[in-house]
Amino acid sequence: MKVEGYEVPEGLYYSKDWMWIKVEDGKVRIGITDYAQKQLNEVVFAELPKVGDEVVKGEPFGTVESVKSVSDLVAPVSGKVLEVNSEVSSTPGTLNEDPYNKGWILVVSPTNLEEDLKALMTFEQAVEWHKELAKES
Repeated sequence: MKVEGYEVPEGLYYSKDWMWIKVEDGKVRIGITDYAQKQLNEVVFAELPKVGDEVVKGEPFGTVESVKSVSDLVAPVSGKVLEVNSEVSSTPGTLNEDPYNKGWILVVSPTNLEEDLKALMTFEQAVEWHKELAKES
């Protein structure tokens, strides 16, 4: 669904740190939102954790660098990294081209998924939040 020019897909959870998560068979796929990639503009570098690393909800796990700035990637859930999208490391522009599909960043085995989900926005809440963001900009 488009909200004020930003793609907000259904079936995902969203954090106010510009991240999305998709729950898949007890694992969590993580990426940045369309809003985030548009604010960053042209992403030129991504520093990501390694498979086996732990990520902690609310703490940075990597960075993305654009022609405009360097931004922390903040974990929306805690858990162990199972997969890292090597395409994002080798071709960071993938985040701009397709942030919800080819541009996913990590797959994590969450340590406390039910609790972490309570702090995230549902699709409906994310739609309302994007409407508020559009008013502010």
